[in-house]
This record gives sequence, structure tokens and C-alpha cells, in this order.
Amino acid sequence: MYNPVKWSASVEKISDKEYILKAQAVIQSGWHLYGQYIEEGGPSPTAFRFKTDKKNFELIGKTTEGKGHETVDKIFDMKIKYFEDKAVFTQKIKFTSDNISNVSADVDFMVCDDSNCLPPSTEELTFKISSEKKLAAAEETPIVKKDSSIAEQKSVVETKETTPKTEAASNKKTESRGLLSIFIIAFLSGFAALLTPCVFPMIPMTVSYFTKQSKTKVAGIRNAMIYGISIVIIYVLLGSIVTAVFGADSLNALSTNVWFNLIFFILLVVFACSFLGAFEIVLPSSLANKVDSQADRGGLIGIFFMALALAIVSFSCTGPIVGTLLVEAASKGGIAPIVGMLGFSIAIALPFSLFAAFPGWLNALPKSGGWLNTVKVVLGFLELALAFKFLSNADLVLQLHWLEREIFLAIWIAVFGMLAFYLFGKITLPHDSPLNHISVGRLSLGLLVLTFTIYLIPGLWGAPLKLISGFPPPMHYSESPDGLGGSKISGESSKSNLPEGAEHGPQNIITFHDYNKGMEYAKKAGKPVLLDFTGYACVNCRKMEELVWSDSKVLGVLNNDVVLISLYVDDKKELPESEQYVSETTGKKIKTIGNKWSDLQIKTYKANAQPFYVIVDHKNASLAEPSAYNPNIEEYYNWLQSGIKNFKK
Repeated sequence: MYNPVKWSASVEKISDKEYILKAQAVIQSGWHLYGQYIEEGGPSPTAFRFKTDKKNFELIGKTTEGKGHETVDKIFDMKIKYFEDKAVFTQKIKFTSDNISNVSADVDFMVCDDSNCLPPSTEELTFKISSEKKLAAAEETPIVKKDSSIAEQKSVVETKETTPKTEAASNKKTESRGLLSIFIIAFLSGFAALLTPCVFPMIPMTVSYFTKQSKTKVAGIRNAMIYGISIVIIYVLLGSIVTAVFGADSLNALSTNVWFNLIFFILLVVFACSFLGAFEIVLPSSLANKVDSQADRGGLIGIFFMALALAIVSFSCTGPIVGTLLVEAASKGGIAPIVGMLGFSIAIALPFSLFAAFPGWLNALPKSGGWLNTVKVVLGFLELALAFKFLSNADLVLQLHWLEREIFLAIWIAVFGMLAFYLFGKITLPHDSPLNHISVGRLSLGLLVLTFTIYLIPGLWGAPLKLISGFPPPMHYSESPDGLGGSKISGESSKSNLPEGAEHGPQNIITFHDYNKGMEYAKKAGKPVLLDFTGYACVNCRKMEELVWSDSKVLGVLNNDVVLISLYVDDKKELPESEQYVSETTGKKIKTIGNKWSDLQIKTYKANAQPFYVIVDHKNASLAEPSAYNPNIEEYYNWLQSGIKNFKK
């Protein structure tokens, strides 16, 4: 049984009749509590209902909450605010008479971690109104929990607010993987930048300079190494400035900021147009001349300014790549911009250092020519495709439905289709050299791009396109969430063939929401039952449905070998008065359908987190150990098969 949130209540007196009520939630590490202002269709928000028997006060303004964290949730397609470690909510009240009394409040809330979501819960808070002098220290009150399993109630002493940790301990591995991916992408981008017309010709020129100016081979290698290190320092310094200006903690919030995404959509389109040949982005020539003059000073300072001169002169080619990397890294937050620039600069610096150490390798380099502009144009098309990801983010946050999945995919099909035509020589751009024939390498790249373009086309009709998962808007953020004509291309049964009491659930699987009807159908069909304790606002439930249940093997089992009964623990529909009861396990009154299924899960399986899966026979006997959130497709499939095997014995 999970109980990751502890609530406490305190009061601050402002005047004889005005008070501030403070509710504080202490959240167990690894869990997060949702904020108050979440759109309909998302996770259950935190909500307060302030009350008193005497009806002698009024609320002044809305209940406020702390800063928290904000993100665009890909499962719910909306901007969601949540809290980690601690959350503080305040409400100002004013008594309308001299009869001042204590105030109580019911707080509805929902918490999740990376593996589980608990059903929405309600706690009762009591705010003890003190008649002490103005601005007296707030008095903490114990929380009387409705759960009869809690034997003791303790008074919590209020402490000074501390800044919540940026990331929960359970997310640190994910954060490390994110930084590693940023480094790898930046490193590969650095190699791509090397193959542009502004950088590639500089390699033999710079290496030749060091080998001729140095008195010995060792001195030449040493100077070239210093040159490479200087390049790294310059770009890492740029990443550090971005992090310092925006703040390591606030960078992550930019990813959900509408203006951030719109500005960088425009910026990337400008970068793309520059790479395609519409114009060149260059820094002022006076700046380049001043830096170049400093390079003649010699010594370590001269070498550093030579590296800076390279960065400035090559800016028309490297600028758009560096800008794109900084945009993407900034959206990750933390030190990601520094890590990104480290990867990029190492890739740029390595060739200069290595070719200085082994000058003979220069003979193996291809000669400069039109192929360098081809690389630049290809990067331009990629920048253009990436730009629409930022526009999509803004559209998702605002829920405008202007750039739905079909339109996004149509744009990508057009962009990559034109890139394929370009590589095949069917279209030319301003700075292209005459093309008498297509090289094998260019033809191979063209075929690869064309294949990717064709792969995107079925997505217009509802194909999942797992290869680009996370880039286009989600499946249900589209003109036809169920696929063209309302039926997904996987060919599941139509509504006319549904058993009584069933409907099409996730992945178009035939699903029962009524326990008794589902059991009755399972007996007739001679199949075991998969009890799916889930929630409409359960993030991890949606992840399982979209990432695991969509697998062909798992989907085949769910469609053909079991009867799925999905029991939503956050279903707010009230039970008939005659069916309401007081839970023997928790002591709470069971008023809604969701309460009923949550109580069933707690009473039968001693668990209260979702998703929670149980395979049972027709007498409700478990056929395998229950399973919770498990994104490993093979393990989940084997678990299903073990339950089915035990049913057949």
C-alpha cells in the first residue's frame, strides 16, 4: 500500500477578520503531485473545498500554489503542472461576522511516480483559527485521516520552505541518458559541420600552417593540440553563457513555453533558408578582422585567437547548426547546453589535431567541391523539418489543433520528398555546381530518404510510425483519431459485432467496463479474464496502452486469448444510493464507481496503484502474480502467456 503524501494545515493572521490558510503537502521522493489548473481530459488536478458549519467567511481570490514544474505531457497532449518533494497552497479568507471559528477543507488530489499512479484521494484538513495577535506564528494542525489503518495522527511542525529538488532521485538515470544522447547528437552534428564549405577547406590550411611555423614536429603537434583545445573552450563557453543567462533550472520550463517554441520555429526556418542558399548569415567583417589581427601575436594567446577566428569565419555554416543544438539542448534543461557544445566542439577540433599529428593523412582527404554545398543543403532540409517540431509544441500547449498529426506528417512528407528529388538531381538550388552524374553515395542517400518518405505516408491513415515516435503529434491529436473512416488499418471488429456491454478500448481492443458483464462473456467464450485496474487520468496506464499493448504479439493475445475488463478507479459516476457502502478496508464511504473498483483492488490484492493487471479465471482466482507498470514488451507478453497456460491446465 502506498501513502506518498502527508498533508498539514496552518493559519496566518493578517487582521482581526482576515486570515491566510496554508496547506502543505510533503511528497515522498520519486512521486509527484499534480497542480490545480489542469485542462479537462488530463490527470486529476488538486482541488480544495473550504467549508464551515457556520458559513461565516468568504474566500478572497483563488487558491494559489507554488512554482512547481511544467511540461507538455505527450500522453495527454497538454501542458501539465506538477510538484515534487513539497507543495504549498494558500487561500486568503475574510470572516463576515464577529463569530470566528475553525475552517475545514477537503482536498482532492492525485499522485504518480514513474511506474504507478494512485487513484484520486481526498483528505480532510482542519485550519485552527487563533485569536492571537496579528502575524502570530502559524499553528500546525494534525491531519485526521479517514483510513482506519492509520493508528496514529501526529502534529507536524512547520519548517521554513526549502527549494524543491529539480529532479527526483528516480529520474537521475533518465537524465543521464538524456545528456548522453545530447552529447552524441552534438558530436555527430560537429562532424556534419566539418563537411560544410566554410570549415572543410580550413583543415589542410590550418594544419599546414602549424607544421610550417613550428620548428619541430613535436612543437607542431603541441600547437595543433592547443588549437583544438581552444576550439573546445570557445564552444563550451558559449554553452555556459546560455545556461548562465537562462538558469539551469528554468531552461527545462522553456520547452513548454509557447513563445520559446514560436521564436525558435522562426529561427530554424531562417537557418534552413540560409543553408538552402537564400542568403548567408555572417558576423560583421570588422569583428573577424580584429580577431584575426590578434592571431598574429603568437604563443598561446595567438593560437587561441586563431581558434576564435575559425569560429567567426565559419559562422555562416556552423551558426545554424550550433543554434539548433542550443535550442534543443536548452529545452532539456540543466547543463545540457554545455554538454551539447562539448560534443560539438570535440568533433570540430579532433580533425585539426589528428591531421597535425599525421600530416600524411591529408592526402586521403577528398578535394573541396560542389559536394560540400550538397551537405549544406541536406542540413537545410533537416533544419526545416525540425522547425515544425517546435511549432507543433506550441500548438499542443495551446490545444489549437492547427497542426494536427496529419498536417505535420504531410509537411514532413513534402520536405523529405523534395530532399529526395534534390539528391536525385531533379531540382537545383542557387549555389549548386553543375551535376553531370550522380555518385553512388548520393544515390544511396537519396534512396534512403525516399524510403523514409514512403514510410511516413501510411501515417496519414493512422499507422503508428514508431520510428519517429515523439516527433509528430500523438495519434489522438489528429483529424481522425481512429484512422481514416473511423476504423484503424489493423482491422478490428466493427461496433455491430461487439458483445453486449462491450466497447472498443485502447488499440481497438474489445473491452468491458462492467465487471459482471465481462465475467459473463468470459464464461461463454471460455477465456481467462485480464482485470485492468486503470484510470482516465493515469499517465503510466496510457504509456502501457500505447507502447506495450500496441506490439503485435501482445495485441494478438489481448484480442484473441483473454477477455479484457478495464476498471477505472477515477470514474466519478455516483453509485445508486442502495449500492453505496462503507469500505471494510479503509473505512471510507464508497460513493462512486471509481471508489468501488479502487476498494476492490485494495481489498482483494492489497494494492492501490495503477496500472495494475491481474489474470483470473471465472471464479476470480489469480492465474499468475499480478503485474504493474512494465514497459518491457517481452516480459509483459510472457506474463500474459503464463496466465493463459495456467488457465488451460
